[in-house]
Amino acid sequence: MRSVPITIADVALRAGVSKTTVSRVINGKGELDEATAARVRAVIDELGYVPSARAVNLARGSTRVVGMLVPSLTWPWVGQVLQGAVDAVESQGYGLLLSTCNRGVESMRQFATHVSAKSFDGLLVIEPEGTLDYIAELHDQGLPVVLIDDRGHEPRFPSVGTTNRAGARAAAEHLVGLGRRRPLVIAGPYRFGCVQERLGGFTDGYAAAGARLDPALLFEGAFTYECGQALAGRAVAEGLDFDAVFAHNDVMAAGALRVLRESGRRVPADVAVVGFDDLPLAAQTEPPLTAVRQPVREMGAVAARALLNHFNGIPLPTAPVVIPTTLTVRQSTVA
Repeated sequence: MRSVPITIADVALRAGVSKTTVSRVINGKGELDEATAARVRAVIDELGYVPSARAVNLARGSTRVVGMLVPSLTWPWVGQVLQGAVDAVESQGYGLLLSTCNRGVESMRQFATHVSAKSFDGLLVIEPEGTLDYIAELHDQGLPVVLIDDRGHEPRFPSVGTTNRAGARAAAEHLVGLGRRRPLVIAGPYRFGCVQERLGGFTDGYAAAGARLDPALLFEGAFTYECGQALAGRAVAEGLDFDAVFAHNDVMAAGALRVLRESGRRVPADVAVVGFDDLPLAAQTEPPLTAVRQPVREMGAVAARALLNHFNGIPLPTAPVVIPTTLTVRQSTVA
């Protein structure tokens, strides 16, 4: 009993033809003598050869695979983007090849091997830091690319983003409407475009109400639970006067909620708390978290559908596609 799979080389040897001829028979390409084609088909049946879907698609000029490059799966909202993309891709009979940048240069080297092997037909990108020029180069060389962008719009190739600035302004207007005049802002890293937009929108919302944010209540951090704990803890330890918290993502807000609870401050009676993203976590905190809903799952689906449409002859969008944020109000601001 044969222990290894039948290969195209086995078929070619038995039929007395080249592997190229076997490939042409399988894919119906090129002019072939009918007797030769019939002999190849008979050998395929005799040996039970089953060509891989990947081999067939490559021969037809398509892998029916979409590539996706992300910084890390540990980012809280990346999983939601990925699920939206997977739903869209699989519904059209495509597969998805996921690459992360967890190992830095080594990860990008491995990703480059997929690019050189033409392992996918198009690429979805949540930009790992420092890779934008490389991704733009791939796009310029003819690889269809769509950026799923939370850091500001990228004009060099198609992108799907959201309204970070308007979402943060909505959070500010909500807090102002509740009479909260001294918000503690726990921001993400200032180098990110989305952070600058959220800071700008939140500042605009307070300025429109005739209020100015206190610079002493503006903290830069990282998008982690531990950071939310540490910065909220610092504000409490320093005796800073604040009646609200606006955190730039839900997990930082959850960390802040824990500190406030442990310090004896009531939420929302003493301090109202707003997060950003509105991931499933937001409804599960204590109390449930008011959050700006970033439509991350929809962003993944819309970006994937843009690529799939492109494969079917519909041009990629020339202007950024923007899906608006919304504010979900829960008990962390309104009892």
